[in-house]
Amino acid sequence: MTEAKKFSLIKPTIETPFHVDFEWWKQNDRNWHVELRDLLCPEHQQAFADLPEDQLIDWVDPETAEVHPMDGLQNALVTHCARQEGFIGAQTTLVDAVFRLLLSNGNAPLSAAELGRRLGRPPEIILRTLSGPHVYKGIRPVSE
Repeated sequence: MTEAKKFSLIKPTIETPFHVDFEWWKQNDRNWHVELRDLLCPEHQQAFADLPEDQLIDWVDPETAEVHPMDGLQNALVTHCARQEGFIGAQTTLVDAVFRLLLSNGNAPLSAAELGRRLGRPPEIILRTLSGPHVYKGIRPVSE
């Protein structure tokens, strides 16, 4: 029996925080490792070339010191590659820019207002794009 998808009845606002929901990628049969591999810097593309896609590492939460298993590819991207100059370019599409900014921010949630300020793009357009019926690259409001 498949579980019904849950939808929020609350419409996101310009202050609603968004993040990349990696569970969405898994539930929608998306091979998110392909997407992430394309974003790796050359050093990490080489490092991950022969490793399995689902390689887990122990990640220590800097605030709580709790150890959690984390996808190694995701960790390399978030902690290193996404912080490299040129990761978000002037010609990067809106959805890709939001996706990359969330990754470079450690996937900490950001509102459309914050995303707009950091990307130099209108927050209203960001909100309209992210709050529509289509989910782009797993970018979703943070569920409470």
